[in-house]
Amino acid sequence: MKIRSVHAFAIRSDLVGGPARTPARRPAWVDHAEVANPMSYHPRFKRLRASWRPRWPSVACIVTAEDGQWGLGMTRYGSPVIAIINEHLAPLLVGEACDDVDALWQMLQRLTSPYAGGLSCYAISALDLALWDLRGKHERSPVHRLLGSGARTEPIPVYATGNDPDWYLELGFDRFKLACPYGPTDGERGLDANEALLRDTRALIGPARQLMIDCWMAFDLPYAVAFAERVRPLDLGWIEDPLMPEDFDGLAALRAATPGQVLAGGEHWYTPEPFERVLRAGSLDILQPDIGWAGGLSGCRRVAELAQAAGKPMILHAGMNTAYGQHLSYAMPNVPMGEYFVGAAPGVPLEEVRLTPGTPVPVAGRLRPSDEPGFGLGLTLEAAQALAV
Repeated sequence: MKIRSVHAFAIRSDLVGGPARTPARRPAWVDHAEVANPMSYHPRFKRLRASWRPRWPSVACIVTAEDGQWGLGMTRYGSPVIAIINEHLAPLLVGEACDDVDALWQMLQRLTSPYAGGLSCYAISALDLALWDLRGKHERSPVHRLLGSGARTEPIPVYATGNDPDWYLELGFDRFKLACPYGPTDGERGLDANEALLRDTRALIGPARQLMIDCWMAFDLPYAVAFAERVRPLDLGWIEDPLMPEDFDGLAALRAATPGQVLAGGEHWYTPEPFERVLRAGSLDILQPDIGWAGGLSGCRRVAELAQAAGKPMILHAGMNTAYGQHLSYAMPNVPMGEYFVGAAPGVPLEEVRLTPGTPVPVAGRLRPSDEPGFGLGLTLEAAQALAV
């Protein structure tokens, strides 16, 4: 079966769906919480990430086969990614065999080689996910089964990311990851406040539940070392993305300076190569690609296989927020848990803010992906097209 058409278009956020029906108890943490970030060095943009990040919408991509069957993939970064898909890649994919997804992934890597990087990988991710959705529909199989998920029989454990941990406890989560508020520009006061947040959260959730921290590329090496020493008594599951993504030497130095501290990261790497590099160096303990950014399912499956060969786990960035991440996570044997980013306000049920109606949400901190064909997004073609904004 060959590809008849490819079309990308803008949609609303790829992590949180439409307006919730249930009134919130209080505003969501993302509306007001300061989060350490790469722009924390610039006072004008320090407090809120939303003050400097691009306001491009998210992206959907529909790939349609000659028989009329279609698949849907999603990613981010709006008009630049849409242009890459519609103006460059889409016309070249028409007429190609749609079910040989691996061959098409290799083709897309070569097609974008003159400008390879972040934005091209977002485009490839949307196309790859649409192709896997299409293949699953053609074979009348959920994608996780195409990948060989038979070895896993239990729902996958899920941790909640966000700074409303009391609400996540109420939802039944037993694993928690906080967004770190302060970085190097806040000095000793920031270290004190970060430690206090973690201590308060540890007291709230108790000693048996897992607690992690996401530093979101905000630290330099001295601050990261000082932070790791400060929080050592709190038994963190891991410290995530403390340095800028390209600082491979700094990451290796941090690994050497903090023996015994689990380090995680990789959501801002866009091909398998950086993951292979840190595995060779032994710089990270847990790899965290994003399935909508790092080359789709095909790219992240390669990362999982590299990690498995090195004896390391992979945990997708926000992998439980999308059906795409749910299926890959469920299928890969070295994925011990998944991340669910909670951006909605306390009191709003998770099922009210999912992007697509077929995408399961965690229940008591556990999740099993849909068994419907493809990714089981629960959308008709008309409903998928209606996501456009």
